[in-house]
Order: sequence, then C-alpha cells, then structure tokens
Amino acid sequence: MLAGSLIAERPNGSGSGDNAAAVEPSAVEGRGLYAGYQGFDAVAGVDLNIPQGELVALVGPNGAGKSTLLKLVMGLLQPRQGWLFIKGLSASKQRRAGNIAYMPQQETLDWDFPASVWDVVFSARYTRMRSSGMCRFLPQRWCAKEHHRAVEQALSSTDMSACAPRHISALSGGQRKRVLLARALAQGAELLLLDEPLVGVDAASEQMIFGVLRELRAAGRTVVLVTHDVAGARRYADRIILFNRRVIASGKPEEVLSDELLMQTADPSFARSVREIDR
Repeated sequence: MLAGSLIAERPNGSGSGDNAAAVEPSAVEGRGLYAGYQGFDAVAGVDLNIPQGELVALVGPNGAGKSTLLKLVMGLLQPRQGWLFIKGLSASKQRRAGNIAYMPQQETLDWDFPASVWDVVFSARYTRMRSSGMCRFLPQRWCAKEHHRAVEQALSSTDMSACAPRHISALSGGQRKRVLLARALAQGAELLLLDEPLVGVDAASEQMIFGVLRELRAAGRTVVLVTHDVAGARRYADRIILFNRRVIASGKPEEVLSDELLMQTADPSFARSVREIDR
C-alpha cells in the first residue's frame, strides 16, 4: 500500500517477464483507498477491482461517496491513503492521455454558456489533440477529419444530430443528458465513468442510454455508472457494486442485491426501496 497523496505506478512483480506480459491488467484496481473533503473520508478503506470490458453499476444510498469514488478513478481527486491504477497506470496519467471519459451530473455545467451542442461535444476531442502541438488551438474547421467524424458518430448514437447547431440553453433535461453522453463518447476513451446519467430522463432516453452503453461493452470498453435506477442496473449491468463509503459487495446483480447485503448499507430506506422494485 502506498500512503499519502501520491499515486505511484505499480512496482513490477517478481514473476517472469513472459507471465507478467500475458496478464492483462484490470480496467480499475485499487487497494486501501481513503479520500474525502475537509477531514471527512467519503471513501474509507475501499478495495476495488473492475475487469476490462464490463458494464458496472455503482449503487448505494445518497451520500454514500459514489461520486467521490468516480472522481478518484478519474484522477480528479487524490487519495490520502491507498493506491489506484487504471490498466496498470495512475489515474491522472490515463486521464491526461485521454483514456478516461467522464460524464458529470448536468448540474455541474453552465448551460447558459454561449455554446452549441456541436461545440460541447467537439470539446472532448481536444484531449486527443494534445500530442499535436498547436493543432488544439486551431478553429474546428481546420482540425483533422477524424475529430469531426468522432463527433458526428457520437451525436448520431445519442440521436442528437439534428440538435447539433442549437444553443445548449435551449435543450430539455433529457437532451442535456444526451449531450453529456455524446461528449463522453466522442472522446473515444477505453474507460467511461458516468455520474447519474439516468436522472431526469424519460423512458425513451433511458432505453437509448443503456443501449449505447451495451454497445460500448460489446466493443470491449469498460463502463462504470453511478445510478439510483436499481431496476435498470439489474437488467443491463454485468456487475453491481453495492457501496456505502466502502465496497459492501461486488458481483452479479442477483448475488449482490440480496436482503442480507442490502442491510449492510446501514440505510433501511435504501434497502426497502430496492426490495419494492422486486415486488
């Protein structure tokens, strides 16, 4: 375990080089993670292992530290203790390389900012331009065609192509969610982190979002979403992580959402709400 705020890269194992090369690292792996704000650990003693190519739902009560955990994985927050690796490298290094895409809750964006839907989604491509020197400062029309194709495909996948020229302030709540998802898709990252992507969307948007996430999973991408939609997570997720400041359980939905494990969340109202879904 590496204590302190620095996340170092994993030391080499003692096995043979051939065996080490043959083992693909987990998409996300962490041990003994502690992190939080103003002296309070919203994440306390977390051990985490997410295999590559899974659709994972992170569920738990309000205030359980789920969003804090996503920020750790994204590299936006440093742990005060423990270590975390994204495919064998530090989260901050993978984020700078554009290998992690993050869909925040829409409340974190200024929707009155003078930008079009296209502009917001295209902004995801600037991470991919960092290695191109001054290219990232050029007008969009001068950027390589691959960046435009990525944006077009992301807008098409989220049924937002027709809204591309619209100002973002004119969008409905469901359309805003689609824009944020399109921006995450346009980045082309191997790991996608989504914070409450289903809040405030209608049934059609929810079905579309889960459909896109399943396509990503089928393409070998890893998707981790924070959600209160336990019914949807049960239907679509490969793995559910039951979380309340620590990982209570991680596994198949039918294994994790048991009465015994739900009670370990120490939140009777959350456990009761999940049980009511099964009725």
